[in-house]
Amino acid sequence: MSGKSIQRSGLLLLAAASYCMAQAPTGAAATARPLALPQSGRVGNVAGSATIQQTASPAGTNTINSSVQVNGALSGSIPDPNPPAAGAVTLTLSDAVRLGLRANLGVISANNSSTGASAQRIQALSALLPNISANTSQSVMQVNLAANGFNFQVPPSLGFSIPTVVGPFGYWQAQGAITQSIYDAVARRNWKATKELEKAAILSGKEARELVVLAVAGTYMQVVATATRIESQKAQVANAQAIYDQAEVRKAAGTNSRIDVMRTLVQLQTEKQRLSSIESDYKQQKLALAGTIGLPLDREITLVEPLVEDGAPAPEMDAAIRQAFQLRSDLQASEAQVAAAKKVLDAARGERLPSIAANANYGISGPNPSSVHPVYTATVSLNVPVWNGGRTKGDIREAEATVHQREAELADQRRQTEQEVRSAVMKLETAAGQMQLAGSNRTYAAETLKEARDRFHLGVANSVEVVQAEQQSAAAETDYVSSLLSLGLARLNLSKAMGQAETSLPDLLRGKNP
Repeated sequence: MSGKSIQRSGLLLLAAASYCMAQAPTGAAATARPLALPQSGRVGNVAGSATIQQTASPAGTNTINSSVQVNGALSGSIPDPNPPAAGAVTLTLSDAVRLGLRANLGVISANNSSTGASAQRIQALSALLPNISANTSQSVMQVNLAANGFNFQVPPSLGFSIPTVVGPFGYWQAQGAITQSIYDAVARRNWKATKELEKAAILSGKEARELVVLAVAGTYMQVVATATRIESQKAQVANAQAIYDQAEVRKAAGTNSRIDVMRTLVQLQTEKQRLSSIESDYKQQKLALAGTIGLPLDREITLVEPLVEDGAPAPEMDAAIRQAFQLRSDLQASEAQVAAAKKVLDAARGERLPSIAANANYGISGPNPSSVHPVYTATVSLNVPVWNGGRTKGDIREAEATVHQREAELADQRRQTEQEVRSAVMKLETAAGQMQLAGSNRTYAAETLKEARDRFHLGVANSVEVVQAEQQSAAAETDYVSSLLSLGLARLNLSKAMGQAETSLPDLLRGKNP
Protein backbone atom coordinates (compact mmCIF):
# COMPACT_ATOMS: atom_id res chain seq x y z
CA MET A 1 0.00 0.00 0.00
CA SER A 2 1.42 3.40 -0.94
CA GLY A 3 1.96 6.19 1.56
CA LYS A 4 -0.67 8.31 -0.17
CA SER A 5 -3.28 5.56 0.18
CA ILE A 6 -2.52 5.14 3.87
CA GLN A 7 -2.67 8.89 4.37
CA ARG A 8 -6.04 9.06 2.58
CA SER A 9 -7.39 6.18 4.64
CA GLY A 10 -6.20 7.85 7.83
CA LEU A 11 -7.95 11.06 6.85
CA LEU A 12 -11.20 9.25 6.22
CA LEU A 13 -11.00 7.40 9.53
CA LEU A 14 -10.24 10.65 11.34
CA ALA A 15 -13.15 12.44 9.67
CA ALA A 16 -15.53 9.62 10.53
CA ALA A 17 -14.30 9.55 14.12
CA SER A 18 -14.71 13.32 14.43
CA TYR A 19 -18.27 13.17 13.08
CA CYS A 20 -19.25 10.25 15.33
CA MET A 21 -17.86 12.06 18.37
CA ALA A 22 -19.93 15.09 17.46
CA GLN A 23 -23.12 13.04 17.06
CA ALA A 24 -22.71 10.53 19.91
CA PRO A 25 -25.30 10.75 22.71
CA THR A 26 -24.04 12.28 25.92
CA GLY A 27 -26.07 9.98 28.16
CA ALA A 28 -29.33 10.41 30.02
CA ALA A 29 -30.13 13.92 31.16
CA ALA A 30 -30.91 14.60 34.80
CA THR A 31 -34.52 15.27 35.80
CA ALA A 32 -35.73 18.82 36.27
CA ARG A 33 -35.74 20.58 39.63
CA PRO A 34 -39.01 21.66 41.28
CA LEU A 35 -39.96 25.33 41.03
CA ALA A 36 -38.48 27.67 43.61
CA LEU A 37 -41.53 29.36 45.17
CA PRO A 38 -41.37 32.04 47.85
CA GLN A 39 -42.71 30.61 51.09
CA SER A 40 -45.41 33.26 51.32
CA GLY A 41 -48.02 33.65 48.63
CA ARG A 42 -48.45 37.28 49.63
CA VAL A 43 -45.77 38.68 47.38
CA GLY A 44 -47.10 42.21 47.54
CA ASN A 45 -49.97 43.90 45.75
CA VAL A 46 -48.56 45.52 42.61
CA ALA A 47 -51.71 47.61 42.32
CA GLY A 48 -51.27 49.42 45.65
CA SER A 49 -54.09 49.89 48.12
CA ALA A 50 -57.42 51.69 48.39
CA THR A 51 -59.40 51.73 51.63
CA ILE A 52 -62.51 53.44 52.97
CA GLN A 53 -61.93 54.85 56.43
CA GLN A 54 -64.72 55.76 58.82
CA THR A 55 -63.54 57.70 61.88
CA ALA A 56 -65.32 59.19 64.87
CA SER A 57 -65.64 62.96 65.07
CA PRO A 58 -65.65 64.50 68.55
CA ALA A 59 -67.61 67.56 67.45
CA GLY A 60 -70.77 68.19 65.51
CA THR A 61 -73.99 66.27 65.25
CA ASN A 62 -72.48 63.92 62.68
CA THR A 63 -70.08 61.83 64.75
CA ILE A 64 -68.43 59.96 61.85
CA ASN A 65 -66.31 61.15 58.94
CA SER A 66 -65.53 58.92 55.96
CA SER A 67 -62.79 59.19 53.36
CA VAL A 68 -61.02 57.06 50.76
CA GLN A 69 -57.26 56.54 51.04
CA VAL A 70 -55.45 55.64 47.79
CA ASN A 71 -51.78 54.60 47.78
CA GLY A 72 -49.21 53.02 45.49
CA ALA A 73 -49.81 52.41 41.81
CA LEU A 74 -53.56 53.08 42.21
CA SER A 75 -52.86 56.78 42.66
CA GLY A 76 -51.12 57.01 39.27
CA SER A 77 -52.03 56.51 35.63
CA ILE A 78 -50.69 56.73 32.11
CA PRO A 79 -51.80 59.68 29.91
CA ASP A 80 -54.86 58.95 27.82
CA PRO A 81 -53.63 58.61 24.19
CA ASN A 82 -57.03 59.92 22.99
CA PRO A 83 -57.98 62.64 25.49
CA PRO A 84 -61.41 64.29 25.26
CA ALA A 85 -61.80 67.35 23.07
CA ALA A 86 -60.59 70.71 24.36
CA GLY A 87 -62.62 72.33 27.08
CA ALA A 88 -64.20 71.13 30.29
CA VAL A 89 -64.57 67.37 30.69
CA THR A 90 -67.99 66.24 31.92
CA LEU A 91 -67.85 62.95 33.80
CA THR A 92 -70.46 60.61 35.16
CA LEU A 93 -69.35 58.07 37.74
CA SER A 94 -69.34 55.33 35.09
CA ASP A 95 -67.22 57.52 32.78
CA ALA A 96 -64.63 58.10 35.48
CA VAL A 97 -64.39 54.42 36.39
CA ARG A 98 -64.18 53.41 32.72
CA LEU A 99 -61.25 55.78 32.21
CA GLY A 100 -59.63 54.49 35.40
CA LEU A 101 -59.91 50.85 34.36
CA ARG A 102 -58.19 51.76 31.09
CA ALA A 103 -55.45 54.10 32.29
CA ASN A 104 -54.86 53.48 36.01
CA LEU A 105 -51.39 52.22 36.80
CA GLY A 106 -52.72 49.64 39.24
CA VAL A 107 -54.59 47.76 36.51
CA ILE A 108 -51.67 48.07 34.10
CA SER A 109 -49.23 46.69 36.69
CA ALA A 110 -51.56 43.79 37.49
CA ASN A 111 -51.99 42.98 33.79
CA ASN A 112 -48.22 42.97 33.32
CA SER A 113 -47.89 40.61 36.28
CA SER A 114 -50.44 38.28 34.66
CA THR A 115 -48.46 38.38 31.42
CA GLY A 116 -45.30 37.42 33.31
CA ALA A 117 -47.09 34.48 34.95
CA SER A 118 -48.35 33.34 31.54
CA ALA A 119 -44.80 33.50 30.20
CA GLN A 120 -43.59 31.28 33.06
CA ARG A 121 -46.28 28.73 32.22
CA ILE A 122 -45.16 28.68 28.59
CA GLN A 123 -41.55 28.22 29.65
CA ALA A 124 -42.49 25.30 31.92
CA LEU A 125 -44.55 23.72 29.13
CA SER A 126 -41.57 23.89 26.74
CA ALA A 127 -39.78 21.27 28.86
CA LEU A 128 -42.56 18.78 27.96
CA LEU A 129 -42.81 19.58 24.24
CA PRO A 130 -40.45 18.53 21.44
CA ASN A 131 -37.43 20.72 20.81
CA ILE A 132 -36.60 20.65 17.10
CA SER A 133 -33.62 22.23 15.38
CA ALA A 134 -31.98 22.13 11.94
CA ASN A 135 -28.50 23.08 10.82
CA THR A 136 -26.10 22.83 7.95
CA SER A 137 -22.34 23.25 7.96
CA GLN A 138 -19.24 23.11 5.76
CA SER A 139 -16.07 22.13 7.63
CA VAL A 140 -12.42 22.32 6.58
CA MET A 141 -9.85 20.68 8.83
CA GLN A 142 -6.11 20.10 9.16
CA VAL A 143 -4.92 17.97 12.07
CA ASN A 144 -1.54 17.73 13.76
CA LEU A 145 -1.53 14.07 14.78
CA ALA A 146 1.64 14.40 16.82
CA ALA A 147 0.01 17.10 18.94
CA ASN A 148 -2.82 14.65 19.70
CA GLY A 149 -0.42 11.89 20.79
CA PHE A 150 -0.14 10.00 17.49
CA ASN A 151 3.58 9.52 16.76
CA PHE A 152 3.97 6.49 14.52
CA GLN A 153 7.43 5.04 13.95
CA VAL A 154 7.21 2.85 10.83
CA PRO A 155 10.29 0.74 10.06
CA PRO A 156 12.13 2.13 7.06
CA SER A 157 12.15 -1.32 5.47
CA LEU A 158 8.39 -1.06 4.80
CA GLY A 159 8.94 1.69 2.30
CA PHE A 160 6.30 4.15 3.56
CA SER A 161 5.69 6.61 6.41
CA ILE A 162 2.71 8.02 8.28
CA PRO A 163 2.67 11.83 8.25
CA THR A 164 2.33 13.77 11.48
CA VAL A 165 0.11 16.44 9.83
CA VAL A 166 -2.89 15.50 7.71
CA GLY A 167 -5.11 17.68 5.68
CA PRO A 168 -6.51 20.03 4.83
CA PHE A 169 -9.69 18.07 4.17
CA GLY A 170 -13.36 18.96 4.49
CA TYR A 171 -16.89 17.65 4.68
CA TRP A 172 -20.41 19.08 4.40
CA GLN A 173 -23.50 18.13 6.38
CA ALA A 174 -27.14 19.09 6.85
CA GLN A 175 -29.30 17.59 9.56
CA GLY A 176 -32.30 18.00 11.81
CA ALA A 177 -32.49 17.07 15.47
CA ILE A 178 -35.36 16.46 17.89
CA THR A 179 -35.35 16.08 21.67
CA GLN A 180 -38.46 14.90 23.46
CA SER A 181 -39.17 14.26 27.13
CA ILE A 182 -41.26 11.08 27.24
CA TYR A 183 -41.83 11.08 31.00
CA ASP A 184 -40.54 13.57 33.56
CA ALA A 185 -42.70 13.81 36.67
CA VAL A 186 -40.95 16.93 37.93
CA ALA A 187 -41.31 18.90 34.69
CA ARG A 188 -44.97 17.91 34.31
CA ARG A 189 -45.84 18.93 37.87
CA ASN A 190 -43.87 22.17 37.53
CA TRP A 191 -46.03 22.98 34.51
CA LYS A 192 -49.20 22.32 36.51
CA ALA A 193 -47.87 24.60 39.28
CA THR A 194 -47.29 27.44 36.80
CA LYS A 195 -50.88 27.04 35.59
CA GLU A 196 -52.06 27.68 39.15
CA LEU A 197 -49.70 30.65 39.47
CA GLU A 198 -51.08 32.07 36.23
CA LYS A 199 -54.61 31.61 37.57
CA ALA A 200 -53.61 33.43 40.78
CA ALA A 201 -52.14 36.31 38.75
CA ILE A 202 -55.31 36.62 36.65
CA LEU A 203 -57.45 36.67 39.79
CA SER A 204 -55.15 39.30 41.30
CA GLY A 205 -55.77 41.33 38.15
CA LYS A 206 -59.51 41.14 38.80
CA GLU A 207 -58.88 42.25 42.37
CA ALA A 208 -56.89 45.19 41.01
CA ARG A 209 -59.92 46.22 38.96
CA GLU A 210 -62.05 46.10 42.12
CA LEU A 211 -59.52 48.34 43.84
CA VAL A 212 -59.55 50.78 40.92
CA VAL A 213 -63.34 51.01 41.16
CA LEU A 214 -63.01 51.66 44.88
CA ALA A 215 -60.31 54.30 44.38
CA VAL A 216 -61.92 56.14 41.46
CA ALA A 217 -65.52 55.97 42.67
CA GLY A 218 -64.50 56.93 46.20
CA THR A 219 -62.49 59.89 44.94
CA TYR A 220 -65.37 60.89 42.66
CA MET A 221 -67.76 60.88 45.63
CA GLN A 222 -65.34 62.98 47.68
CA VAL A 223 -65.12 65.57 44.91
CA VAL A 224 -68.91 65.65 44.56
CA ALA A 225 -69.26 66.06 48.33
CA THR A 226 -66.76 68.91 48.35
CA ALA A 227 -68.61 70.61 45.49
CA THR A 228 -71.81 70.31 47.56
CA ARG A 229 -70.01 71.83 50.54
CA ILE A 230 -68.95 74.76 48.36
CA GLU A 231 -72.55 75.48 47.36
CA SER A 232 -73.65 75.13 50.97
CA GLN A 233 -70.87 77.39 52.17
CA LYS A 234 -71.73 80.01 49.56
CA ALA A 235 -75.22 80.05 51.03
CA GLN A 236 -73.71 80.50 54.49
CA VAL A 237 -71.61 83.42 53.22
CA ALA A 238 -74.68 85.02 51.64
CA ASN A 239 -76.62 84.56 54.87
CA ALA A 240 -73.78 86.05 56.96
CA GLN A 241 -73.57 88.97 54.53
CA ALA A 242 -77.28 89.67 54.88
CA ILE A 243 -77.06 89.60 58.68
CA TYR A 244 -74.05 91.93 58.60
CA ASP A 245 -75.88 94.38 56.30
CA GLN A 246 -78.89 94.27 58.61
CA ALA A 247 -76.66 95.00 61.59
CA GLU A 248 -75.19 98.00 59.78
CA VAL A 249 -78.67 99.32 59.02
CA ARG A 250 -79.71 98.93 62.66
CA LYS A 251 -76.53 100.64 63.82
CA ALA A 252 -77.18 103.56 61.49
CA ALA A 253 -80.70 103.78 62.91
CA GLY A 254 -79.28 103.79 66.45
CA THR A 255 -80.94 100.53 67.47
CA ASN A 256 -77.80 98.43 67.44
CA SER A 257 -74.38 98.74 69.07
CA ARG A 258 -71.04 98.64 67.30
CA ILE A 259 -70.10 95.36 69.01
CA ASP A 260 -73.10 93.68 67.40
CA VAL A 261 -71.89 94.92 64.01
CA MET A 262 -68.35 93.68 64.64
CA ARG A 263 -69.63 90.30 65.83
CA THR A 264 -71.57 89.81 62.57
CA LEU A 265 -68.54 91.02 60.57
CA VAL A 266 -66.28 88.46 62.23
CA GLN A 267 -68.80 85.76 61.42
CA LEU A 268 -68.92 86.93 57.78
CA GLN A 269 -65.12 86.84 57.49
CA THR A 270 -65.06 83.37 59.08
CA GLU A 271 -67.56 82.02 56.55
CA LYS A 272 -65.54 83.50 53.68
CA GLN A 273 -62.38 81.85 55.00
CA ARG A 274 -64.15 78.51 55.18
CA LEU A 275 -65.33 78.94 51.60
CA SER A 276 -61.80 79.70 50.40
CA SER A 277 -60.43 76.65 52.21
CA ILE A 278 -63.09 74.34 50.76
CA GLU A 279 -62.51 75.68 47.23
CA SER A 280 -58.79 75.01 47.55
CA ASP A 281 -59.47 71.49 48.78
CA TYR A 282 -61.85 71.00 45.84
CA LYS A 283 -59.14 71.86 43.32
CA GLN A 284 -56.69 69.44 44.95
CA GLN A 285 -59.24 66.63 44.94
CA LYS A 286 -59.98 67.14 41.24
CA LEU A 287 -56.26 66.91 40.51
CA ALA A 288 -56.12 63.63 42.41
CA LEU A 289 -59.10 62.29 40.46
CA ALA A 290 -57.52 63.27 37.14
CA GLY A 291 -54.31 61.56 38.22
CA THR A 292 -56.07 58.24 38.82
CA ILE A 293 -57.94 58.14 35.49
CA GLY A 294 -55.34 59.50 33.06
CA LEU A 295 -56.93 62.87 32.24
CA PRO A 296 -54.66 65.88 31.50
CA LEU A 297 -54.11 67.78 34.73
CA ASP A 298 -54.79 71.15 33.09
CA ARG A 299 -58.35 70.24 32.08
CA GLU A 300 -61.38 71.41 34.01
CA ILE A 301 -63.52 68.51 35.28
CA THR A 302 -67.27 68.73 35.81
CA LEU A 303 -68.92 65.92 37.80
CA VAL A 304 -72.61 65.51 37.09
CA GLU A 305 -73.84 62.75 39.45
CA PRO A 306 -74.88 64.00 42.89
CA LEU A 307 -74.86 62.08 46.12
CA VAL A 308 -78.26 60.69 47.04
CA GLU A 309 -79.86 60.43 50.46
CA ASP A 310 -82.18 57.44 50.25
CA GLY A 311 -80.64 53.99 50.39
CA ALA A 312 -81.70 50.40 50.75
CA PRO A 313 -81.27 48.73 54.13
CA ALA A 314 -78.07 46.83 54.79
CA PRO A 315 -78.06 43.23 53.55
CA GLU A 316 -78.30 40.25 55.86
CA MET A 317 -74.86 39.58 57.37
CA ASP A 318 -74.53 35.83 56.76
CA ALA A 319 -75.74 36.11 53.16
CA ALA A 320 -73.21 38.88 52.49
CA ILE A 321 -70.38 36.75 53.91
CA ARG A 322 -71.34 33.74 51.80
CA GLN A 323 -71.43 35.89 48.70
CA ALA A 324 -68.01 37.33 49.50
CA PHE A 325 -66.52 33.83 49.86
CA GLN A 326 -67.87 33.01 46.40
CA LEU A 327 -66.91 36.22 44.58
CA ARG A 328 -63.80 37.71 46.19
CA SER A 329 -60.97 37.49 43.64
CA ASP A 330 -58.24 37.94 46.23
CA LEU A 331 -59.58 34.96 48.20
CA GLN A 332 -59.66 32.84 45.05
CA ALA A 333 -56.10 33.98 44.24
CA SER A 334 -54.97 32.76 47.67
CA GLU A 335 -56.58 29.40 46.99
CA ALA A 336 -54.69 29.20 43.69
CA GLN A 337 -51.44 30.01 45.50
CA VAL A 338 -52.06 27.05 47.83
CA ALA A 339 -52.77 24.78 44.85
CA ALA A 340 -49.52 25.91 43.19
CA ALA A 341 -47.54 25.14 46.35
CA LYS A 342 -49.06 21.64 46.49
CA LYS A 343 -48.08 21.04 42.84
CA VAL A 344 -44.52 22.06 43.64
CA LEU A 345 -44.55 19.62 46.57
CA ASP A 346 -45.65 16.89 44.14
CA ALA A 347 -42.80 17.93 41.82
CA ALA A 348 -40.29 17.65 44.66
CA ARG A 349 -41.52 14.14 45.42
CA GLY A 350 -41.30 13.38 41.71
CA GLU A 351 -37.51 13.75 41.87
CA ARG A 352 -37.46 10.17 43.19
CA LEU A 353 -39.12 8.81 40.03
CA PRO A 354 -37.35 7.68 36.84
CA SER A 355 -37.47 9.86 33.74
CA ILE A 356 -37.39 8.89 30.09
CA ALA A 357 -36.20 11.03 27.19
CA ALA A 358 -35.61 10.48 23.46
CA ASN A 359 -33.09 12.15 21.15
CA ALA A 360 -32.75 11.70 17.41
CA ASN A 361 -31.17 13.40 14.43
CA TYR A 362 -31.20 12.69 10.73
CA GLY A 363 -29.28 14.32 7.95
CA ILE A 364 -26.91 13.97 5.03
CA SER A 365 -23.14 14.29 5.08
CA GLY A 366 -20.31 14.04 2.59
CA PRO A 367 -17.20 15.69 1.19
CA ASN A 368 -19.40 18.20 -0.67
CA PRO A 369 -23.12 18.77 -1.36
CA SER A 370 -22.97 16.74 -4.55
CA SER A 371 -21.60 13.66 -2.83
CA VAL A 372 -23.54 12.89 0.35
CA HIS A 373 -25.01 9.95 2.23
CA PRO A 374 -27.75 9.77 4.88
CA VAL A 375 -26.59 9.73 8.50
CA TYR A 376 -28.68 9.43 11.66
CA THR A 377 -28.66 8.63 15.35
CA ALA A 378 -31.50 7.72 17.72
CA THR A 379 -31.32 7.42 21.49
CA VAL A 380 -33.85 6.59 24.20
CA SER A 381 -32.50 7.13 27.71
CA LEU A 382 -33.78 6.08 31.10
CA ASN A 383 -32.60 8.03 34.12
CA VAL A 384 -33.13 6.34 37.50
CA PRO A 385 -32.31 8.49 40.56
CA VAL A 386 -30.27 6.53 43.08
CA TRP A 387 -28.66 9.04 45.43
CA ASN A 388 -28.19 12.78 45.15
CA GLY A 389 -26.81 13.58 48.58
CA GLY A 390 -30.16 14.30 50.22
CA ARG A 391 -31.13 17.07 47.79
CA THR A 392 -34.56 15.55 47.12
CA LYS A 393 -35.33 15.30 50.84
CA GLY A 394 -34.38 18.96 51.26
CA ASP A 395 -36.59 20.01 48.31
CA ILE A 396 -39.55 18.09 49.79
CA ARG A 397 -39.19 19.65 53.22
CA GLU A 398 -38.89 23.12 51.71
CA ALA A 399 -42.02 22.56 49.59
CA GLU A 400 -43.94 21.24 52.62
CA ALA A 401 -43.09 24.39 54.57
CA THR A 402 -44.34 26.50 51.67
CA VAL A 403 -47.63 24.59 51.56
CA HIS A 404 -48.17 25.00 55.32
CA GLN A 405 -47.41 28.72 55.14
CA ARG A 406 -49.79 29.33 52.25
CA GLU A 407 -52.55 27.28 53.85
CA ALA A 408 -52.20 29.43 56.97
CA GLU A 409 -52.37 32.57 54.84
CA LEU A 410 -55.51 31.27 53.10
CA ALA A 411 -57.18 30.66 56.47
CA ASP A 412 -56.24 34.18 57.53
CA GLN A 413 -57.52 35.56 54.20
CA ARG A 414 -60.90 33.94 54.79
CA ARG A 415 -61.01 35.42 58.30
CA GLN A 416 -60.02 38.82 56.92
CA THR A 417 -62.70 38.61 54.22
CA GLU A 418 -65.38 37.88 56.82
CA GLN A 419 -64.09 40.70 59.00
CA GLU A 420 -64.19 43.16 56.10
CA VAL A 421 -67.76 42.20 55.22
CA ARG A 422 -68.94 42.46 58.81
CA SER A 423 -67.20 45.81 59.19
CA ALA A 424 -68.67 47.08 55.90
CA VAL A 425 -72.21 46.12 56.92
CA MET A 426 -71.81 47.83 60.28
CA LYS A 427 -70.40 50.95 58.62
CA LEU A 428 -73.38 51.06 56.28
CA GLU A 429 -75.81 50.72 59.18
CA THR A 430 -74.00 53.49 61.06
CA ALA A 431 -73.92 55.76 58.00
CA ALA A 432 -77.64 55.23 57.37
CA GLY A 433 -78.45 56.13 60.98
CA GLN A 434 -76.24 59.22 60.82
CA MET A 435 -77.95 60.23 57.56
CA GLN A 436 -81.35 60.29 59.23
CA LEU A 437 -80.00 62.26 62.19
CA ALA A 438 -78.15 64.77 60.01
CA GLY A 439 -81.19 65.30 57.79
CA SER A 440 -83.52 66.11 60.67
CA ASN A 441 -80.91 68.26 62.42
CA ARG A 442 -80.39 70.23 59.20
CA THR A 443 -84.10 71.05 59.13
CA TYR A 444 -84.13 72.09 62.79
CA ALA A 445 -81.03 74.28 62.36
CA ALA A 446 -82.56 76.06 59.37
CA GLU A 447 -85.73 76.79 61.33
CA THR A 448 -83.69 78.05 64.28
CA LEU A 449 -81.69 80.39 62.06
CA LYS A 450 -84.82 81.77 60.41
CA GLU A 451 -86.40 82.49 63.80
CA ALA A 452 -83.20 84.10 65.11
CA ARG A 453 -83.00 86.37 62.07
CA ASP A 454 -86.64 87.37 62.48
CA ARG A 455 -86.08 88.15 66.17
CA PHE A 456 -82.96 90.17 65.30
CA HIS A 457 -84.88 92.09 62.63
CA LEU A 458 -87.63 92.91 65.14
CA GLY A 459 -85.05 94.04 67.68
CA VAL A 460 -85.93 91.47 70.34
CA ALA A 461 -82.58 89.65 70.04
CA ASN A 462 -78.98 90.72 69.62
CA SER A 463 -76.32 89.44 67.21
CA VAL A 464 -75.10 86.76 69.65
CA GLU A 465 -78.24 84.72 69.12
CA VAL A 466 -78.04 85.15 65.35
CA VAL A 467 -74.34 84.23 65.14
CA GLN A 468 -74.91 81.12 67.24
CA ALA A 469 -77.78 80.12 65.00
CA GLU A 470 -75.57 80.70 61.97
CA GLN A 471 -72.86 78.48 63.39
CA GLN A 472 -75.36 75.75 64.18
CA SER A 473 -76.76 75.93 60.67
CA ALA A 474 -73.30 75.79 59.10
CA ALA A 475 -72.38 72.78 61.23
CA ALA A 476 -75.65 71.07 60.34
CA GLU A 477 -75.04 71.61 56.62
CA THR A 478 -71.50 70.26 56.94
CA ASP A 479 -72.75 67.25 58.87
CA TYR A 480 -75.42 66.59 56.27
CA VAL A 481 -72.94 66.59 53.39
CA SER A 482 -70.56 64.39 55.41
CA SER A 483 -73.42 61.98 56.04
CA LEU A 484 -74.20 61.83 52.32
CA LEU A 485 -70.56 61.04 51.59
CA SER A 486 -70.36 58.47 54.39
CA LEU A 487 -73.46 56.71 53.09
CA GLY A 488 -72.13 56.59 49.52
CA LEU A 489 -68.69 55.39 50.60
CA ALA A 490 -70.26 52.79 52.90
CA ARG A 491 -72.24 51.34 50.00
CA LEU A 492 -69.10 51.36 47.86
CA ASN A 493 -67.08 49.72 50.65
CA LEU A 494 -69.67 46.98 51.07
CA SER A 495 -69.72 46.21 47.35
CA LYS A 496 -65.91 45.91 47.38
CA ALA A 497 -65.97 43.70 50.49
CA MET A 498 -68.46 41.40 48.76
CA GLY A 499 -66.34 41.25 45.59
CA GLN A 500 -68.69 43.04 43.21
CA ALA A 501 -67.69 46.70 43.15
CA GLU A 502 -67.35 46.71 39.37
CA THR A 503 -70.59 44.87 38.65
CA SER A 504 -72.68 46.93 41.10
CA LEU A 505 -71.19 50.26 39.96
CA PRO A 506 -74.32 51.58 38.16
CA ASP A 507 -76.31 51.44 41.42
CA LEU A 508 -73.76 53.01 43.76
CA LEU A 509 -75.02 56.60 43.45
CA ARG A 510 -78.63 55.55 43.15
CA GLY A 511 -79.06 54.54 46.75
CA LYS A 512 -78.88 50.79 46.18
CA ASN A 513 -76.74 48.23 47.98
CA PRO A 514 -75.02 45.21 46.39
